[in-house]
Amino acid sequence: MTTVRTVLVTGGNRGIGFSIAEEFVRQGHRVAVTARSGQGPEGSLTVRADVTDATSIDAAFTEIEAALGPVEVVVANAGITRDTLLMRMTEDDFTTVIDTNLSGAFRVVKRASKGMLKARFGRIVLISSVVGLYGSAGQVNYSASKSGLIGLARSVTRELGARGITANVVAPGFIETDMTAQLSETQQADYRKSIPAGRFATPGEVARVVAWLAGDDAAYISGAVIPVDGGLGMGH
Repeated sequence: MTTVRTVLVTGGNRGIGFSIAEEFVRQGHRVAVTARSGQGPEGSLTVRADVTDATSIDAAFTEIEAALGPVEVVVANAGITRDTLLMRMTEDDFTTVIDTNLSGAFRVVKRASKGMLKARFGRIVLISSVVGLYGSAGQVNYSASKSGLIGLARSVTRELGARGITANVVAPGFIETDMTAQLSETQQADYRKSIPAGRFATPGEVARVVAWLAGDDAAYISGAVIPVDGGLGMGH
């Protein structure tokens, strides 16, 4: 049985983040989620926070620490998209996505590291995407933000690895969420053709990989990028 930990999942009110939080609850951990709106799964503590605001993040951690104890596992999942072709992409489209997806992860990891250094234990899991390495037309901003998480995790590994802290990246491919459900049948069929597994993943398949990385069995894995993409991004 994995040791019971205090876990924080950012953006845990829907999609993959919700499933990740749900899996940690199922495994018996103390789970908090940050959300700008909505709620995390049953059995979790939902705290209002905005990852683009360091003060808001600090307040959220303080609230979680008071209720559940120091955060030992942090899953940086909060993210947004503003997809458009390069020639149409405004500077605001680019910087807003970077500020949420990449700088947001930095703010969360920096705040979490305080308690982790004190405890000489920590598990940091950053949720990237297959497009972080594979690229995607119309997603220059999103791809850059998701690619940046890899440099973040690897630098954190080099800085904090000797203190019992690991930092890893999970890179999901196409997942059955509200976002993919909005694609037309033709689009969905086209995407499936490009995936060797021939199907989209369930959110639970991503969640179980994240929970495993945060557990005792993955203590010697750090700075790794784990694709959960059915083979879509092989070799990247």
